[in-house]
Amino acid sequence: MTKFPVQAVCLLTIVSTVSAGAQATPKRAPVPAPFAAITREVAMEMSGDRALKTVSFVEQFFRLPGNRGFDASIDTVAGLLAKAGYVLESNAKATDRLVYRVESRPMKESAWTPDDASLTIVGRAKPLQLWATNHNMLAINSYATAAGGVTATVIDVGAGTDADFDKNDVKGKIAFIDGNFRAAFTKAMQRGAVGVLATQKLPAYNQQSINVSAIQFTSVPRDSVHQGWLIFVSSAARDSLRAALAKAALAKGTVQVNAMVKARFENRPERTVVAEVRGATVPAERFVYSAHVQEPGANDNATGVGLLAEIARVAALMVKSGRANPARTMTFLWGDEIRSTARFLSEDTTRRAGVKWGMSLDMVGENTAKTGGTFLIEKMPDPSAVWVRGEDQHTEWGGRPLTVSEIRPYWFNDFVRARCLDRAASTGWVVKANPFEGGSDHTPFLTAKIPAVLLWHFTDQFYHTDLDRIEMVSATTLGNVGNCALNIGLVLATGSRDMTVAALDELTRVAESTLRTQGALSRDTLTRGGRAETERLIIDTWRDYYMGAVDHITDIAAAPISLDAELTAARDRVKRAAAAARP
Repeated sequence: MTKFPVQAVCLLTIVSTVSAGAQATPKRAPVPAPFAAITREVAMEMSGDRALKTVSFVEQFFRLPGNRGFDASIDTVAGLLAKAGYVLESNAKATDRLVYRVESRPMKESAWTPDDASLTIVGRAKPLQLWATNHNMLAINSYATAAGGVTATVIDVGAGTDADFDKNDVKGKIAFIDGNFRAAFTKAMQRGAVGVLATQKLPAYNQQSINVSAIQFTSVPRDSVHQGWLIFVSSAARDSLRAALAKAALAKGTVQVNAMVKARFENRPERTVVAEVRGATVPAERFVYSAHVQEPGANDNATGVGLLAEIARVAALMVKSGRANPARTMTFLWGDEIRSTARFLSEDTTRRAGVKWGMSLDMVGENTAKTGGTFLIEKMPDPSAVWVRGEDQHTEWGGRPLTVSEIRPYWFNDFVRARCLDRAASTGWVVKANPFEGGSDHTPFLTAKIPAVLLWHFTDQFYHTDLDRIEMVSATTLGNVGNCALNIGLVLATGSRDMTVAALDELTRVAESTLRTQGALSRDTLTRGGRAETERLIIDTWRDYYMGAVDHITDIAAAPISLDAELTAARDRVKRAAAAARP
């Protein structure tokens, strides 16, 4: 997950304390009959435990495009696909429905693979930090030390400004920096330091005062001339090091540390796995899943890698056994976040034209009792990204301000949520949604004007830290998300008339419920001094959103159908609900 924190301020933002009851997890009616068979068969086959085994393998590696861990993960996915019955595309016959390929592209820069690291204060038996327990302690692009490491005096250079360096000679020493580590790293290496130790100030949601050993992964500039290294110290290690420096200063002595770094730069290609269940009647049309391989965590995003492999396995099993026969192609992507998805869409304009929907699987397996995260569906832009109120709240990341003109009326948000709520009704799974924020593999789809959502979890106190390990992952959660995700893909890839009609009826009921909720929020806002003109605009925008969604519902059908009477009735119901909600 490569989200970027921004201020959670949206245009015309109004936050209300009124409960949006229709948007909370409600009691569910039975799964709509046209979806029931697929739902039942997926539930019989989907295995969170099987997905967890793949997650466990992948999460042991620090994964960056092209590096050893990334490629081990790619090779594992390819092996699982072959075992599930997918045929290497270059060997496949025209009649083979299950195919896969491993794409390979040269990289502009060599791949960086970290292998080991340690940091020990000389005179102490126990290391201050070890790679085995602090998987993020090496800044990406660090060079290796000599075998056995380097022992040198630590010099505290404060924030690492030019003035700080002018007062401290770091030549032949290790600079200890509590400031802008990227800029200070370059300064330190240019001034002859053998390496750098640096602190981190983590975001509030990481709870650094509690998770005192946590380190977030990040990089320093690559410099083949000044081949240095940077080791991040956790808050616990920082305090221990500062105490040692203070004690040494009182005795007019110094602190020496031994720093060992094993890492390598190699010319290796960037690889992407693409697997497909070819559609039976309209194979040029696609539902596309994406899961990114890079990033070193378990939840982020070994869970996406492992779960998508399990989804692909179950899809293959159902097709081979005749329990599913998708008319459209189902595509599964594993690669570099955002880049691999964007390439899939941009490199072949004919292929791009057939992509109907996209889904990103990112941080999809959390043990929420441990991480604090909540399962979320990040919606494609709808009115909740303009007016943030009721239960439609941004996460701690926040979202950029959207305008009404950026809303794309469509039914996909509500359809995805309904399928997840179907699962929740029988399991107690907590399902929530957040307005669009961006930052993962759903964004290339949306940029290309293709409906797409993100399935993820937040807040996660271990996000992007080396405490994001396998014990923070839940097989139960993987099973819940996998059921939801595969149901959605199979239903939309099948696209029968009955499914389309059922989706229209469901959408109309959701529209009515949402408009009632928005009406209640508007009435509450007016009692607190809100402007009637603004509240009418909100209701009218939601009305137009759902009117447009109704107009697009026939996108589900994989063959031409006529629903004139049903569509007219649905539009009338939306209009009546909006009129009743409008202040």
